[in-house]
Amino acid sequence: MAASKCTRLCGETSRCFLNSVDTVLFDCDGVLWRGDEAVPGAPDVINGLKSMGKRVFYLTNNSTKTRSMYVDKLCRMGFRAVPGDVFGTAYCTAVYLRDIVRLQGKVYLVGGRALSDELEAAGIGHLGTGPDPVIGGFSDWGSMGSDREVKAVVIGFDEHFSYMKLTRALHYLQDSSCLFIATNTDTRLPLEGGKVIPGTGCLVRAVETAAHRKAQVIGKPSSFMFDCVVQDCGLDPSRTVMVGDRLDTDILMGSTCGIRTLLTLTGFSSLEDAKSYQESGSLSLVPDYYVNSIADLLPALSGEQQ
Repeated sequence: MAASKCTRLCGETSRCFLNSVDTVLFDCDGVLWRGDEAVPGAPDVINGLKSMGKRVFYLTNNSTKTRSMYVDKLCRMGFRAVPGDVFGTAYCTAVYLRDIVRLQGKVYLVGGRALSDELEAAGIGHLGTGPDPVIGGFSDWGSMGSDREVKAVVIGFDEHFSYMKLTRALHYLQDSSCLFIATNTDTRLPLEGGKVIPGTGCLVRAVETAAHRKAQVIGKPSSFMFDCVVQDCGLDPSRTVMVGDRLDTDILMGSTCGIRTLLTLTGFSSLEDAKSYQESGSLSLVPDYYVNSIADLLPALSGEQQ
């Protein structure tokens, strides 16, 4: 269905749009929920899409939850989901290491329990989780021991990130054959009340700066998460849409992968941001469609007039 960029979905446009779609890829935080509360109407939209025979997948850059943990959260909020519907960066990082690079060795992991669990489930040995207290001084840090089996460094969200972890990551990455992987490069994590905290991208930038190397990024806007869905489940790109709240991750990934994009205004990016990119000609950051909330799709799902 041809349409100009940044078109609002409403009325007959919404119904035509839904008829043209078989598969819907949803970002989670800011789209389906905010914090621990579902966006009003969001579970009804997801469940309504599934009842229509649409396939729904959840794509998130958050590496702090496994697939099973995400299913638990989704179901608590009223969304229908099974582990095979969820593609988070913890799972996709493990897939990348196991299936794409076929890692022969261990991972030095800067990341939390979920990343550790997904690597373990994929049969990938790793070390580095948990606190790493600062001990010794400059000479000790420069000559710290290492595990010769480590062949990759993976950076995810880690509340225990420290100077010692940064130093160990640098130590391994001085070997040019050691892989350097980042789950995502989101610089901020939004909280309730408009507050923010530093995101994984801040940790990645610190390691990149120290190592004089760039990480291979798994999460959006990289196309790898989309590739994971295609590999595991198959889909027709011409009948697929990416729904997200961030122009620089969700919408950019959709544009890169050649699928249609839908921006919801319940999260990070604003309509003004999208219009600004449109005016500047940065069309890969401009959604094909937008809604104030995905609940705006409910009338089209139920056949009501808007």
